[in-house]
Amino acid sequence: MAGFHTFCRRALDDIRAQGRYREFTALQKQADGFPYYRRPDGTKVLVWSSNDYLAMGGHPVVVEAACEAARSMGAGAGGTRNISGTSPAHDALEAELADLHGKDAALLFTSGFVSNQAALSTILSSAPAGPEHPWQVFSDAKNHASMIAGIRSAKAVRNIFAHNDMPHLESLLRAAPIGAPKMIAFESVYSMDADIAPIGAICDLAARYGAITYLDEVHAVGMYGPNGGGVSERDGLAHRIDIIEGTLAKAFGCHGGYIAGDTEVIDYIRSVAPGFIFTTSLPPMVAAAALAAVRHVRSDHARRAKLFERADALKRCFDAAGLPRIASDSHIVPLHIGDAALCKEVSRRLLEEFHMYATPINYPTVPRGEERLRFSPGPLHTDAMMAELVDALSTVLSVGSQKAAA
Repeated sequence: MAGFHTFCRRALDDIRAQGRYREFTALQKQADGFPYYRRPDGTKVLVWSSNDYLAMGGHPVVVEAACEAARSMGAGAGGTRNISGTSPAHDALEAELADLHGKDAALLFTSGFVSNQAALSTILSSAPAGPEHPWQVFSDAKNHASMIAGIRSAKAVRNIFAHNDMPHLESLLRAAPIGAPKMIAFESVYSMDADIAPIGAICDLAARYGAITYLDEVHAVGMYGPNGGGVSERDGLAHRIDIIEGTLAKAFGCHGGYIAGDTEVIDYIRSVAPGFIFTTSLPPMVAAAALAAVRHVRSDHARRAKLFERADALKRCFDAAGLPRIASDSHIVPLHIGDAALCKEVSRRLLEEFHMYATPINYPTVPRGEERLRFSPGPLHTDAMMAELVDALSTVLSVGSQKAAA
């Protein structure tokens, strides 16, 4: 055991030396003051890196739904879905999510990470063509860690295609055994690079080579499409996606993950996935809050439109100030820093000197040399807030550049 302690200490020392040691910033979200939070000393902080994209976490409709459910059903579910952990709120939420994506059925998980890990590992460990023909999975090189975890734990042959590279994907599909079951696993919005997958082209390749499609829409559900069904809904392609995975913890402002698809597929995963069967279900108050959020967001077109208007406004502000913005096709606005230690320092100074919070994104989340700050402006970020942010960044980055040059 002493040897392992020594290993941990040396590994942590190395991580600190590289400037990528993760330190958590204690911030208390203000339900009635978002996007402002408070530090333990009471200081008000303007947060720019929340995944509560639509500011639904503190919406009165959502908060009241949670409170009402907590008063009537208590705080926790008290069991797995099979052991007293299924409430009417769970059933109604799954039905709502299936309808959101135009699918037959949906299945709730305790988080988006778990939904990807459990669903992918379960599907890819099955043997629809017999044990002599394991699954061939084709995974985008920039897929989320939860997708990678699910794929790695399965009995599948992994094929990694270059990010959004359709010729490379087709070359891998063409080389795969004809008799093997195939899956293409990818995301719609990639949150670190803020770009969007060519969903239609991927669906075309899937049809050509007999592959099923698995689409992670966690950074798109609630925001894109006429009803907030994601990029696949926006592009009129949801019917061509076999399994859509999403989250309740971002645009819907709550917690939990889910998948949606054909009844038989969802039922199979429900029946055999350990990550679903052997874990306590979402608290009923969370399911009730999420249900209220999904229903509200589907009809609140102005809120979703405001999100994209605010994202475009921040991009223009960064560009006008000459800040090193990374090109973005989505609502996410990344700013290139390029050094792990500097990235942490910029984030620290924004917080300590200007009372603004933006998360530093370092390796292994992004490759070394591509360190960045990630901004997610929402419908409640004002022009005045953006002007203050640009002034702060201009000051901090100017000093940071001088230090780096010295």
